[in-house]
Amino acid sequence: MATATTPARPPFPPFTRDSAMQKVRLAENAWNTRDPATVALAYAIDSRWRNRSEFVNGRNEIIAFLSRKWAKELDYRLIKELWAFTGNHIAVRFAYEWHDDSGHWYRSYGNENWEFNDDGLMATRFCLNQRPSHFGIRSQISLAARAPSRRPPRIE
Repeated sequence: MATATTPARPPFPPFTRDSAMQKVRLAENAWNTRDPATVALAYAIDSRWRNRSEFVNGRNEIIAFLSRKWAKELDYRLIKELWAFTGNHIAVRFAYEWHDDSGHWYRSYGNENWEFNDDGLMATRFCLNQRPSHFGIRSQISLAARAPSRRPPRIE
């Protein structure tokens, strides 16, 4: 429930195509400010995140996480695109570029799954699953030029 310190954030679920696209654009614009306190206002007080192998709980941890992130990822610029939506859920594709303090540039990309509460605040955010891969223990990506016959084709 929205309070004086936690105002509701339209658009509200259930989402339509237009309202989901608006929510994605609002998130993209907020993240591109690189202001952790501003970004955190879009999340529920008790929001839960999984970002790579890190788990974040609540706004204070969100602010701390984003502060660490943007201290390392300099000149960060992000693009988010609507991928799917239903009810109070939105899935996005994202890509962002940044450089470290040595001037080396990086591009990061992946998918995020968002769940919103009735006040339009993001309650859960899961993205960019990443873990070490050992060459002998690979399960999803074939080294062959052709896709394995056991995997269904990708739909564009």
